[in-house]
Amino acid sequence: MKKKTKSILIFLFLLTAPLFSHDADIKIEGENLYKSVRLIPEIYNAAHSSLSDLLIKNKDDNVPYFINSSEGKTNESRETYSMRLINSYKEEDNFFFDYKLAIAHNSDIIATSIEFSTGNTGFAKHADVFGSYDNIHWEFVQNDMLYVVESKSKLNIDFYRPQKYTHYRLKFANNLEQISFYAVDLVYSLKISEETFFIESFKPVFTVENGNKDKRTKVLIESLKNLRLCDLQIETDSMFIRKVKAYGGKEKELYHLAVNGTVYNDTVLPLNRQVSGDEKFTLYINDGDDKPINIKGITVRYYADDLVFQGGNSDGVYKLEFGSDFTRSAPVYDIQRYKNEILKGPTDKLALSNIVYVKIEPEREPVSYKIIFNIVVSAIGILLAVLIILKLKK
Repeated sequence: MKKKTKSILIFLFLLTAPLFSHDADIKIEGENLYKSVRLIPEIYNAAHSSLSDLLIKNKDDNVPYFINSSEGKTNESRETYSMRLINSYKEEDNFFFDYKLAIAHNSDIIATSIEFSTGNTGFAKHADVFGSYDNIHWEFVQNDMLYVVESKSKLNIDFYRPQKYTHYRLKFANNLEQISFYAVDLVYSLKISEETFFIESFKPVFTVENGNKDKRTKVLIESLKNLRLCDLQIETDSMFIRKVKAYGGKEKELYHLAVNGTVYNDTVLPLNRQVSGDEKFTLYINDGDDKPINIKGITVRYYADDLVFQGGNSDGVYKLEFGSDFTRSAPVYDIQRYKNEILKGPTDKLALSNIVYVKIEPEREPVSYKIIFNIVVSAIGILLAVLIILKLKK
């Protein structure tokens, strides 16, 4: 009975265990807390297209990570306009400072903030800001805090929306500290955020099939499975002008010409993030009645991803496992929720090495429960028949 139970358990384990798992080494280096490692084509080719099967392992522990595909950059355009004090006075317990633009301008001056410079310290004041075009009619703009307390200070007021006034008034509830400002400036600041996606390139292996009846050259390119493709460049010394198309993509006319000492060249086919699920990516070149071009090489650019994780500053080797389970959902880690803060700081750039592929076992034939049911029913029927016969003989 024990032997039979053991056999059943082994059979169930074989049915449920993963068929294979590939892995690669991540050598931990650098002094920063967070690390990033860029995925390479070999990983994309063998992993799930959504990368849901990726796991980073530190021995037997899963290491939380998030996927980053780009880096952000903010460009700031900044203009400052000096203001001069035209009046300061006390009214009841309130104290006022009135300013106007130091130089008259022919066009509207747009301001996104107002900045103050002072030699005073040890104060924190609630300030109301008003605006005017003529120093007579004043409109409330907003209120905010100004302070210089120990090593901390805030001497600017950011407007909720851009303002065009030529005069500004600052109101304090009192001025017991006898605060004064030696410079006041209007500031126009425009911040433009740019996002740059990671793009890598490599030269894949390819084969060329000529002599097709449809007068097309067929190019089979390896190692592009699951890559988000940016573009593809053909390297050739042939003179040509022909239409080229990737399987499932758009067609474009490419050319390489040298006429009267001038070279005209465009051999780049845009692929617009096209993803191939096939082991080989197919490219077609319409030759017509011309001789096929001599393709000396192909360069492919693709959009890459970084895995960002906490690795500390100790030396060691983590493992990246991939290709083990295409059915599970992508892991969800807390680190994803504060990724923007992490990306503001430095990370150590690491590389993958020692990729090991485990040979994929042949697919098992699915179990036919109908056959098993028929066998069980037949066995029971035979057993009952034997029992009946033995009983009749008695």
